[in-house]
Amino acid sequence: MDLVLLAVAAVWGGATGLLIPRAAYRFAVEPEEPWRTACPAGHAFTGPLGGWWGPARCTPCASRVQTSVRYGDEVQAPVAYGEETEAPAPQGEETEEPVAHGDKADAPAPYGDQPSAPLPYAPGTLAPLIAVLACLALAAATGPRPELAAWLLLAPPAVLLATVDRRVHRLPDPLTLPLAAAAVLLLGGAALLPGHAGSWTSGLLGGLVLGGFYLLLFLINPNGMGFGDVKLALALGVALGWYGWEVLFLGGFAGFLFGATYGLGLVLLRRAGRKTGIPFGPFMIVGALTGVLLGALAA
Repeated sequence: MDLVLLAVAAVWGGATGLLIPRAAYRFAVEPEEPWRTACPAGHAFTGPLGGWWGPARCTPCASRVQTSVRYGDEVQAPVAYGEETEAPAPQGEETEEPVAHGDKADAPAPYGDQPSAPLPYAPGTLAPLIAVLACLALAAATGPRPELAAWLLLAPPAVLLATVDRRVHRLPDPLTLPLAAAAVLLLGGAALLPGHAGSWTSGLLGGLVLGGFYLLLFLINPNGMGFGDVKLALALGVALGWYGWEVLFLGGFAGFLFGATYGLGLVLLRRAGRKTGIPFGPFMIVGALTGVLLGALAA
C-alpha cells in the first residue's frame, strides 16, 4: 500500500508540476504590469481556465520557425524565459538558422517531412521535479492519513508561488489568499475524518499567530518584509499549526534560518551586499515543508 501511495503522489506531483511553468510565466510580472496573456512572440494562450493551465510550449512559434527554415526566411527565434526585454538582432545581420534543441542539422527538413514540435518559452524541468519530490516526501512522512490529501493539493500552488517569487520577488494575491483559504478548508475536512493526526483548531490559531508575527515584522520594517510574505504566512501557519505549536515554531524558524544562510552565502561569494533584497517566499515554503514533514513523522 505504501508503494501505491508513493506512486500516486509522484504521478500527482508530476502531472501538476508540468502546469507550473506556464502559470509562473504568466504571473512573473512587475506589480504595475498585468498578467501575461501571450507567449514572448505574441501568441495568445489557449487551453482550460482561460489558458492558465497547459504546458509552457508554443505551437504557433514552432510552426513559424519551421516554415521560415523551410523557405529560408529570416526569423527571430522565440524569446527565452527571462529575456523578454532583450533587443532583437538588427535587420540584415546574419543569424543562425533555428534548430530543435539538441539537434544539429546541415539543411532544413523538406516540407512536410516532420511535424513541428511546440517550442518552450519557460523552463519546464525544475518546478515539476520539485513538485514530484515534495509530494513524495509528504506521502512518505504522512502515510495514508486524511491530511495527506490536503498536503498534496497544497503542494503545487506552493511550488508555483516559490517559482514566481524567485523570478520577480513577488507573491501574487490570486495565489496567496486562495492558498490560505484552501489550507483552512482542506484541513477542516481532514479533521472530520477518522485517523487524522492533527488539530484544526491549532491550525487556525497557527495561521493567526504566524501571520500576525509577519505582519509585525512588516510594520517594523516595510522595506525588509513584503506584504505578500504576510499573506503567505497565513497559509503556512495553518499547515504548521495542524501538528502543534512545536512544529509551528520549528517551521517558522527554519524559514528564517534557510533565508539567512542563503543571504550570507551570497555576501561571502560577493554576489550580493547586506542590503540586497532576496525572495523570501521560497525559504518560508521550504521551512514550512520541513516542519510539516517532521510533524507528520512524529505524529
